Amino acid sequence: MLFSLRYHIIPYSLYFFNLPFYPLSEKRCTFAAQFMKDKIKDWMIQKHDKRKQRTSIGFYKMEKNEKVNSVQEIAADKNKDHSADADRVKEVYKVTIAGSIINVVLLVLKFAAGILGHSAAMIADAIHSLTDFATDVVVLVFVKLGNKPKDKDHDYGHGKYETLATAIIGISLFVVGVMICYSGVTKTYRAICGDTLQQPGMVALIAAIVSVVMKEWAYQFTVKAGKKYHSEAVVANAWHHRSDALSSIGTMIGIGGAILLGDKWAVLDPLAAIIVSAFIIKAAWGLVMQSVNELTDASLPDAEEDEIMAIANAEEGVCEIHNLRTRRIGNRIAIEMHVRMPGDTSLYIAHQHASEIECRLKERFGADTHIGIHLEPIKINGKYQAPE
Repeated sequence: MLFSLRYHIIPYSLYFFNLPFYPLSEKRCTFAAQFMKDKIKDWMIQKHDKRKQRTSIGFYKMEKNEKVNSVQEIAADKNKDHSADADRVKEVYKVTIAGSIINVVLLVLKFAAGILGHSAAMIADAIHSLTDFATDVVVLVFVKLGNKPKDKDHDYGHGKYETLATAIIGISLFVVGVMICYSGVTKTYRAICGDTLQQPGMVALIAAIVSVVMKEWAYQFTVKAGKKYHSEAVVANAWHHRSDALSSIGTMIGIGGAILLGDKWAVLDPLAAIIVSAFIIKAAWGLVMQSVNELTDASLPDAEEDEIMAIANAEEGVCEIHNLRTRRIGNRIAIEMHVRMPGDTSLYIAHQHASEIECRLKERFGADTHIGIHLEPIKINGKYQAPE
């Protein structure tokens, strides 16, 4: 064995490592064997380091590709959201412009029929149509503003412009209702005092029937679009169409009754206007109060907050939900809450649970929902639980 090591293995090994060969004693042979062993060990370490370096580069490239893909996905989501917002504005504009055309046609028709048919109720109805056209303009302007993306000065976006538009529509509707009511009360009082009211003509009755049909149609397609795209301003505008239809129904009944029953029953015209004005004022008051609540950051209804709590509590690891705060921002909502978990839960796991809660809430209330979740450990005897 020693002979083979001395005259075969070691000489060839030294030749391999480019070292001179000398006749070896047993001591030198042992030294050479150890030297060769160290060289082989160093070579294997270098090979391992190179392989590790190649692996690290591969992982770096993989991580870089994942980051690029992630950025691309975020950009794609933003483009998708922008496209959805553009489609929303386009559809809102479409239904609002259609309603405006109907309002202009009815405005001219009602004024002409009211003057030619000697109907005070029809003229009041024409004024109502004029306010409808004005609110169409408000919707077109404020929906455009409300869909602007968030910027440096508006971290939560511009959604409250739509709420402001709803308030303006509600106030204008309230004013119209009061005006119609005042006109009806004044003429009814004159009739009670013995004044003779002029009997309306058939042209006013025809105009009232046309108005009912067209305004109810406008209400149907407008409210459908408002609910589909979660636009409170469009829904409020739809109710403006409906109030005009109701006003025209009252006008139609009053004019028809006055025509069929004769001059003595001409008082039915202003009485119908009073009844219709009550419905208009009620609808307007609801819109104004809804807008005031949202502009003052009122919480969502209890039923929706209970649903939010149920979704959060259903997540594994959640021990308690508190400090729930909700509000509406235009057609979006904002949710903030504190979530307590066991103190020994790692930050990574806690973040996973919070992300899962956020995904489920967005699935329920919309992808644009603003969600803020504050994580904290559970409390035992008033003190936060420390990790074990």
